[in-house]
Amino acid sequence: MIGVVARNMFKNGAVTAGKMAYPTQVPTKAPLVMKSFLSYQHTLPKLPLPPLQQTLYKYLLAVQPLLTENEYQHTKEIVDEFGKPGGKGEQLQMKLWRRAQKLDSWLAEWWLNAAYLDFRHPVVVHSSPGIAFPVQNFTDQRDQLSFAAKLIAGVLDYKVAVDKEMLTIDMMGGQPLCMDQYYKILSSCRVPGPKRDSVVVYPGNKADAPRHIIVMHNNHFFAVDVYHPSGKPLAVSELLSQLQTVVNMSQKPGDAVGILTTEHRNTWGKVYKKLRKLDRTNKKNLEMIERSIFLLCLDDTHSGPEERMSVVASQMLHGGGSHVNSCNRWADKTLQFVIGIDGNCGTTYEHAPAEGPPVVSLLDHIMAFIDNYSDTAKSQPVHLPDPKQLKFKLDNELYDDIERAKQDMDSQVADLQVHAFQFKPFGKNFPKQNKMSPDAFIQVALQLAYYRIYNEATATYESGSLRRYRQGRTDTIRSCSNDSLAFCKIMLDDKRMPSEKYRLFRKAIDAHKVYTNETIFGDGIDRHLLGLKLTAIEAGENVPEIFMDPAYQKAMHFKLSTSQVPSKYDIQMIFGPVVPDGHGVCYNPRETHINFGISAFNSSPETDAKKLAISLAASLLELQSLTVQCEGSKL
Repeated sequence: MIGVVARNMFKNGAVTAGKMAYPTQVPTKAPLVMKSFLSYQHTLPKLPLPPLQQTLYKYLLAVQPLLTENEYQHTKEIVDEFGKPGGKGEQLQMKLWRRAQKLDSWLAEWWLNAAYLDFRHPVVVHSSPGIAFPVQNFTDQRDQLSFAAKLIAGVLDYKVAVDKEMLTIDMMGGQPLCMDQYYKILSSCRVPGPKRDSVVVYPGNKADAPRHIIVMHNNHFFAVDVYHPSGKPLAVSELLSQLQTVVNMSQKPGDAVGILTTEHRNTWGKVYKKLRKLDRTNKKNLEMIERSIFLLCLDDTHSGPEERMSVVASQMLHGGGSHVNSCNRWADKTLQFVIGIDGNCGTTYEHAPAEGPPVVSLLDHIMAFIDNYSDTAKSQPVHLPDPKQLKFKLDNELYDDIERAKQDMDSQVADLQVHAFQFKPFGKNFPKQNKMSPDAFIQVALQLAYYRIYNEATATYESGSLRRYRQGRTDTIRSCSNDSLAFCKIMLDDKRMPSEKYRLFRKAIDAHKVYTNETIFGDGIDRHLLGLKLTAIEAGENVPEIFMDPAYQKAMHFKLSTSQVPSKYDIQMIFGPVVPDGHGVCYNPRETHINFGISAFNSSPETDAKKLAISLAASLLELQSLTVQCEGSKL
């Protein structure tokens, strides 16, 4: 709520593992609303560059629970050599410092390229998260289209504040946060390249701003204008009429051009160039899709052997396969809203332009708009031009590309295990009642759940927001620590007293909170290490030994990729693992329950999403029982 596979990032030392960027302290909205975000943007501080010795010290602490004593001593020697006075580390630090003096953010461009645009695996599953809405009770297709029309109106309502640059400023601890990403999620799109992709953004406050959305149904593309010539948005009744026209014009499945966007990025980059050059109409169609405000996918039914929550999460993540809804997508589009005729609804978003907060903020607005919508406005019937169908010209080679893309997509779907569930015994209120961070409580429970299964600690990624700073994206909160490992060992030892277990539990909680705060204040280690490595590469120097050390590879191999995604509604985000033998874990802590989405690859004999879910639920209950026993608190 993100996103990149770690194995691709080893060459740069970068991983978009947890994807979403949510700090433990959830941002609040500023009471001073009506000011342009630009009036705050220039006041934000630049991302600091941490001291070299501080980062190296914290790096050794981070890798220690992952290594044997001999491995740790070997790594310490390498780190000491790197950090010695006048050594390679200090030389690179000075070059990085000079970069920081010249740029608004020494990290932003590097991170965008290393974590997203240079990422060559398919964005579906490996990068783009899916977000499931609460299941809707549709009785027929009109209900589906009516809900979709209200959703469009909700987005356009939100877009007014975006276009006027008058969104309420997010605040944390009285400090305004960077709002730059909020202005990049609408009218934006990823564009494939042969080796590096790009992102195009079309601001809504420009004279030539896009006025249309793309609606997909049965694999067909339609450009639908959502504004009158006067600039007034179409009413819900008018949007409903246009959607009905789209459905009437696309009763039979069309060519699955959209499935091409789910391919390996190098493959899709070549096919994109071919598709664009084949015919002038194709070029115009691609530009219409890229310029559109967002994309709406009217999906067919999607069922499966899993529980409904898991089925919906899977549909939002990948569409269910080429025989279900995966062809009814354009994976490069920043925002795709999915409305299934069976009530399965949600969104999937391409990660490059933004992290999770802008998307969830928009979703919260949409859900509130739909909940509060009442059809009281009376408007005179107006003739609307029919939606424009975008028809692609294809040759035999492109048809072959489509078939290969279908096969590749179906292989991805078959290999991914998704288990979404609602943990009902308690929610974030319980840890808060006991003066514990809900996020830290869940993260320590995850460490215990993993240790119970594998009898070892593992590198764990949680996204930490850097939005206190100009152009801030994320850094890594490393949830696996010496304190969490010590607690896990004691917790599973039946001979230890509850008081001792609880003391180490609280110590692990506190350690996570400290690391989180350090990270969101710019003192994380992962982006700093990445900067040092990229500084050496850009200077044409050999990659320092610290980054070639097996310990560094192990530290970057995030078998637990996690993210907290809080929302005002019962939504659930899901994303794929970032390493072949890993799990993706996303959670939305509600007051009285917690929504979880866990993923794993079936091709890995070591991982099992459902098994981790069972262990996680057991760990949460054990920690609740331990807390009640030692604190005497009551639910």
